Parts: sequence; structure tokens; C-alpha cells
Amino acid sequence: MSEDNEKKMTVARRQDWKTKPMPRKHETFILNRSFSAEEMEALRRGNIPEAMEDKWFWYMEGSTLWAHRSWTGYCIYRIDFKEDGHHVVTVNRSPGQYKCTSIEEDAETLNRLLDYWSESPYDHYEQWLSETAEALEKATKR
Repeated sequence: MSEDNEKKMTVARRQDWKTKPMPRKHETFILNRSFSAEEMEALRRGNIPEAMEDKWFWYMEGSTLWAHRSWTGYCIYRIDFKEDGHHVVTVNRSPGQYKCTSIEEDAETLNRLLDYWSESPYDHYEQWLSETAEALEKATKR
């Protein structure tokens, strides 16, 4: 089996990476979005980081996706997928773990992340470039 095919078959599990629980300080919102069967399959496979630029570890348990920062293990997002497309998102609000405090910004960021994560195969380097460009753009606007 080729390395690419082996990676496609690997399914991430909680125990594959250091993870910390969602902190008590969190907030929830509804993410209205639909996913194709292929996109959900890509999300179900999850992601075990293989390079420093790969900032996310995520996995699914049942219909819940857990997204952790790869370097710290902090849980940033929990998405409870619903069949009606009104997914319940829990987002970290612990200031020592995650700086964002805006649901609008989180919804925008999460939608962009889900666009990348639901691709098959997932390209962490393209996502890293996009996040870096966005951070530079925000920094020059200040």
C-alpha cells in the first residue's frame, strides 16, 4: 500500500495526540452549513499532525468533532454535527489558551478551517500559508 493510501485509511483517535479537555470557560453558537458525504468522510478521518506547520489535531467521536491545537493540545472547537445542518459549536474562551472572543470571527475561522479539513487529501501546508497570510494582513491593518 502506498504512503498516500495508508494516510487516507488512517483514522485519528483521541489517544493519538496529547489533548486537553474543553475548559469550563467556553461559549456556544450554531453553525449553519451542509456537508457532502465525501466531506464528512474526510472529517471523520481526522488529522494527526506530521509537520510543525500542521497546527491542528482533530478527530471524531460519534457525531462530534474535537479540534485541538497541535502544539499545546488545547481544545479550541467542539462541533456537534446535526442532520438538519444546524451544528452546535462549543468554542474555548479561556484567555490563557485562546485569544479570540468574537463568535462572528470564530464562525468565519471555523468555516475556513472546515473547508480545508473536509478536502481529501487535507493539505496542512496550504492551510498554514493561508493562516500566515491572514495574520500578516490583520497585523498591517492595526
